[in-house]
Amino acid sequence: MRKFLTLPLLVCVLAALLTAPAGASTTGGASFQPPPPPPKKAKIVRGKAIAPRNAPKRVRQIIRAGNRIIGKPYQWGGGHASFARLDSGYDCSGSVSYALRGARLIKSPLASSGFMRWGRRGPGRWLTVYAHGGHAYMVVAGLRLDTSMRDNPSRTGPQWSKRLRRSASFRARHPRGL
Repeated sequence: MRKFLTLPLLVCVLAALLTAPAGASTTGGASFQPPPPPPKKAKIVRGKAIAPRNAPKRVRQIIRAGNRIIGKPYQWGGGHASFARLDSGYDCSGSVSYALRGARLIKSPLASSGFMRWGRRGPGRWLTVYAHGGHAYMVVAGLRLDTSMRDNPSRTGPQWSKRLRRSASFRARHPRGL
């Protein structure tokens, strides 16, 4: 008897869901919004990143700032003194800090351990900072800005890469909206 009672109920619920007006909520809460389409990936031309046309302004600003430090050598502690001028070299978290400052997402440079608590948990749609106590890097519009595991190991310092790296030991963080 129970099977016959649940089937009509199921049919009624499905009919109500299928005939609800667009944007209407059947649960009394906010209406369902499908997730936005995934962003297009940035490109690398002569070592510099080029943001996709549909990238938000802040993503373009991060890429522009990151491009300014490409070619600088790796320097432990580099990029942590000030944002007022370019440093002579950058370490991992100094590189990430400088790029994020380009979009006004941080006020002062952070060490890699500081990025473990920065922003919101988890990966973002356009930007994700990965950090653990000894290293930090970021993925923005599908490209990795990193000072290690470079495509060109003959160069040191921050570089863009199309290749992502294993992130199991890192904490993923992102700013709201990106």
